[in-house]
Amino acid sequence: MKQLFYSTLIITTLFLASCNNKQTNQKDNKVDYTAFVDPMIGTGFHGHVFVGANVPFGMVQLGPNNPTQGWDWCSGYHYSDSLLIGFAHTHLSGTGIGDLGDILFMPLSGDYHPAFHSAPPKKGKEEYDWKAKYTHDDEIVKPGYYAINIHRYKVKAELTATERVGFHKYNFKGKGNSKILIDLKYGTGWDTIREGKIEQTGKNSIEGYRLSKGWAVDQRVFFHTEFSKPITHFEIIRENAENRTLTALIEFDGNGLLMAKTAISPISSANAEKNMLAEAKDWDFDKIHQLAVDKWNKELGKIKVETTNEINKKIFYTSLYHTMIVPALYNDANGAYLGTDKKEYSNPGFNNYTVFSLWDTYRALHPLYTIAQPERINDLVNSLLTAYKQQGKLPVWHLWGNETNCMVGYHSVPVIVDAYFKGFRGFDAEEAFEAMKTTALLDERGLNYVKNNGYIPADKTHESVAMALEYAIDDWCIAAMAKDLGKTNDYKLFSKRAQYYQYYFDPKIKFMRGKLSDGSWRTPFNPFSSEHRKDDFCEGNSWQYTWLAPQDPEGLIKLQGGEKAFLDKLDSLFTVPSDLLEGASNDISGLIGQYAHGNEPSHHITYLYAYAGEQWKTAEKVREICNTMYTDKTDGICGNEDCGQMSAWYVLSSLGFYPVNPANGAYVFGSPMFENAELRLPGGKTFSIQAENAGKDLYIQSVTLNGKTLTKSFITYKQIMAGGELIFTMGNTPNKKFGKAPEDRPKSIVY
Repeated sequence: MKQLFYSTLIITTLFLASCNNKQTNQKDNKVDYTAFVDPMIGTGFHGHVFVGANVPFGMVQLGPNNPTQGWDWCSGYHYSDSLLIGFAHTHLSGTGIGDLGDILFMPLSGDYHPAFHSAPPKKGKEEYDWKAKYTHDDEIVKPGYYAINIHRYKVKAELTATERVGFHKYNFKGKGNSKILIDLKYGTGWDTIREGKIEQTGKNSIEGYRLSKGWAVDQRVFFHTEFSKPITHFEIIRENAENRTLTALIEFDGNGLLMAKTAISPISSANAEKNMLAEAKDWDFDKIHQLAVDKWNKELGKIKVETTNEINKKIFYTSLYHTMIVPALYNDANGAYLGTDKKEYSNPGFNNYTVFSLWDTYRALHPLYTIAQPERINDLVNSLLTAYKQQGKLPVWHLWGNETNCMVGYHSVPVIVDAYFKGFRGFDAEEAFEAMKTTALLDERGLNYVKNNGYIPADKTHESVAMALEYAIDDWCIAAMAKDLGKTNDYKLFSKRAQYYQYYFDPKIKFMRGKLSDGSWRTPFNPFSSEHRKDDFCEGNSWQYTWLAPQDPEGLIKLQGGEKAFLDKLDSLFTVPSDLLEGASNDISGLIGQYAHGNEPSHHITYLYAYAGEQWKTAEKVREICNTMYTDKTDGICGNEDCGQMSAWYVLSSLGFYPVNPANGAYVFGSPMFENAELRLPGGKTFSIQAENAGKDLYIQSVTLNGKTLTKSFITYKQIMAGGELIFTMGNTPNKKFGKAPEDRPKSIVY
């Protein structure tokens, strides 16, 4: 009987535990992570983030637009504004140049009559005579949803989206018939229409296209729109011979509810219509909205954090949300896409992506994706490789099928090499190496000087130092992959080029500086100087660029004269005056001394302390940045969001680690912000991170991985992806011995 009793007890216990697990899982599956996201964070100051409705990595970003007022309107929207001109279907998020803003819709009441007809407004006339004032109390914005009350026209507008379809829901409460204005002339920032067309194609449908020139010199967007009511009147109210039809006014009988679905395509209006049939066939707005929320929850739920600090939780999930706006899908539902050579390509067997802000995102965003978005890595790499085949080099800054050549470096390289060393094999490694080598051996953008001189003369091109330092990072990556592939000669060549950063270091003053064609240093020299687009640096100065060798921190230590000199100089970076000289770039923001967290060349610097055995100083600086440079306010991002890089820095750093070298598989410890975090990995694995008292204690005392003491001041990708439990013991005073021993420091090798 006793044995039976215990057997019954065990079975009952297991049954209850199973029920509890099911309840916990069911409860966990119902967590609405979107509730922790505030998309308004970063809409003020220089954040330039997108506001509106979209799904993760979708082609459509449907949101409100203000008239462009200058640089801070690069996304089409800025928190300081109060004028609505409509809802466009494409937007950028966090960039330093404005573009997109295609296919603008504005709901209007029956009493609206255009101030111009069949021609652009005369000088002095209001171009956006349909604009309406609003306050932020009129707005609701959540992942996958945007709503606003437009008082001028007595319309409540709601927006949601699929990957390729923008879904509008308008409730007209004014008198007379409801109207919608569709404008093709508007483009965000520097975007200008080259040609456009709107035409009615059915009793409930219109379609057309918009070809534009801006940052993307040849951007093409085709669209197909269907309305839930028949069109009673269709009229082109602005056109000209050069640009064809630009603005249409469409009228519907009566007021009340009107819905509109607009699908877009880079290929044709016919493909856009097919995209709509594939993604939004019916008129159930709530269903499409819920699907968008579900998609966001799936992606946001891949990282679960627990903390008593609700503000930090909001910042974390908003940051994670920002990392998934781009890269954006750039193919139709049938797989077809437009190449950089402007040829149509049928389904290549992978999802093609665009909007690669690689100068920014190679540093942290793409290493984050290998953990949080591993299922997309092969598609992202293949997108880069197909662009190479079409344009003869790897993308530099890829925007809607265009190479913009913006910024310095060829940073497709670390993205590809990082994927290769982390075991992704859904692309051809030999082809990838050929693409990297070919790109690195071109004669453009200063590379001819790299090949012939070993350095880029400052009197031959602007931004020579920044250009060369970034090339050296990429060349280290090429060398590492060449070695792994057994390409000895290539390994020797690119290993040598990876050290070329040393040519720019002046041992007398211990700064990176420009070198002239005759081998002399450019004078005069001031490490605080940064004249935008005119001097030797790119959006930075020598104080910031002197540390830009994440591929070889050991070499930087030697150049500075050893560990003590290196650490003293690094300390000085954070304590010298934060003054900027006249002509400095607006991108240099988020200053602590001359450390500039608002711009990417600084992002790895705080973690360099660990390479010299003082991880505790990394912890101090990382925690200070997390607490002061990221807030839950509209100006809560201290610089351009830069397509997810600023947020990726926070996501990784708040979890407790960061990839200094973008392609060697090591993540250097900083200071974890959350008591508990869980990474949900492929194959049902999880990686748990625990840091008791992390909210108040910032210094790592000790670390265990799966119950074993970890003395190293870093962890590897392989250790993370194997799953398990990482436990930080935190304290309020430094443990200066942690990570001090040379064998416990991160190294410039592939792990």
